[in-house]
Amino acid sequence: MPTYRDEAVVLRTHQLGEADRIITLLTRTHGKVRAVAKGVRRTSSKFGGRLEPFQHVDIQFAEGRGSLEVVTQVEALHSSRLAADYSRFTAAQVLVETTDRLIAEEGTPSLQQYRLLLGAILALERGDLPAPLIVDSFLLRALAIAGYAVATASCAECGNEEVRWFSPQGGGAVCTGCRTPGSATLDGDDVAHLGALLAGDWAAALTAQRNVATRVDGMVVAYSTWHLDRALRSLPYFER
Repeated sequence: MPTYRDEAVVLRTHQLGEADRIITLLTRTHGKVRAVAKGVRRTSSKFGGRLEPFQHVDIQFAEGRGSLEVVTQVEALHSSRLAADYSRFTAAQVLVETTDRLIAEEGTPSLQQYRLLLGAILALERGDLPAPLIVDSFLLRALAIAGYAVATASCAECGNEEVRWFSPQGGGAVCTGCRTPGSATLDGDDVAHLGALLAGDWAAALTAQRNVATRVDGMVVAYSTWHLDRALRSLPYFER
C-alpha cells in the first residue's frame, strides 16, 4: 500500500475491537486524518503512549481502502505532560475538541488551525501563561480562521464605532441600534481585552483586571457555543 509521512497533533482516540484504536489527528499538510493503530492497546505495542491526545508526532500512514488510513510508524516530536495537571489537561481537551468540531472535512489542508493548535498546546505545556487566557484566545482565533471572526472595535452589523453591547448571534460587539435580546453590556476594558485575546497579545491580556477577564470569558464561551451550534462537552470540566 502507498505510504506518506506528516507531522500531526492527536485530537482523540476510540477503541476498535480488542486491541486496536481509531486515532483522529490534525496533520500539518493533509488536514484531519482518521487512522487505525493496530495492536496499540497491547502492552507490547511499538507505538506506546505516542498516540494519546495532545501528542505531537511524526507519523507515517499507509493509505487504507476505505475512509481510514493505517498507522505504520510514529515518532514523538514532543511528549505531552499535561495529564499531570488537571486544569491544563482539561484546557487542552477544550482545544482539541474545538479543532475537531471546526474541521469537519477530512483530507483538507488546515495549516493555520494546525499551527494555532500546536502553539496553544505548547503554551499550556510551558505553564508561563494562565490556562484560561490561552483557551479564550484560542477559541476566538480558531473561530476567526474558520470564518467566524468576532467584532471588537465596531458594530458587527452596521460598522458604528459606538459599541455598547456584546451579541454572540450578532457577531460580537454591536451598537444600541443593532442590539439583540440577551446581549451583554460591553465597556472599553472589555473591548480592549477581547482585542488582546484575538491578537494573541499576551502582554496586554495579562494586564486585564480579574472581573474584566471573567466577564470576557463568559462572552467568549457564549460566542463559541453559538457558532459551534452546541456547547463543547469539555468546557464544564475546565477549571478556571
